[in-house]
Amino acid sequence: MGVKLRIDILTALPELVEAPLRHSILKRAQEADVVTLEVHDLRAFATDKHCQIDDHPFGGGAGMVLKPEPLFRAVEAIEDQEGEADDVIFLTPDGERLDQPMANRLSTRQHLIVIAGRYKGIDQRVRNALVTRELSIGDVVLTGGELPALLLVDAVVRLVPGALGDSSSALTDSFQDGLLGAPVYTRPADFRGRTVPEVLRSGDHQRIAEWRDEKRIEKTRERRPDLLSQDPEDNDDS
Repeated sequence: MGVKLRIDILTALPELVEAPLRHSILKRAQEADVVTLEVHDLRAFATDKHCQIDDHPFGGGAGMVLKPEPLFRAVEAIEDQEGEADDVIFLTPDGERLDQPMANRLSTRQHLIVIAGRYKGIDQRVRNALVTRELSIGDVVLTGGELPALLLVDAVVRLVPGALGDSSSALTDSFQDGLLGAPVYTRPADFRGRTVPEVLRSGDHQRIAEWRDEKRIEKTRERRPDLLSQDPEDNDDS
């Protein structure tokens, strides 16, 4: 077994993040001891008796900004105890797009710290001094960074060896080789006159593989032609 992955998640709403970690693949990966997932309440790192973690922005404007002190203290405390993180990730709409090649790379790391933002964002000094990678889940703004953080964690953890019951399952996911996934069917073979393609019931593994490859290319060309123009080597990154 490879080196165990640890992911620490910093959030103002720990209860929003903790529940999904107790279910499905994320739960099984922790039980299999291939990953450690820890959620940290930013208020525990506040410096005042009111546990304030946000304040008004300098220069005016609507909304609040997460203060630097709790975030610095949280990251420093985690790294003092667990060692320096390979990446400190901030989820933000103006970050680099999270895609499958990025998830693949992050799954090979040993320690990630993920910052889930809130309000109007986090103090820029945190981004300048602590954050090593900024990621976006797409051109959309959400109420907070907790859901994007969970999306990132799920995408990464399922790629860690031992996280899935069938290790080959992740290898056939959409985007793993730059193509969308092929159509899938299960029993019954005939449902209300809609039948499963004969080739999938033939038992001929070569024909099935060829059919799936053909359908994947067909679907990708129709729905995501941009993927077909990408050079896989462009995804190489440290």
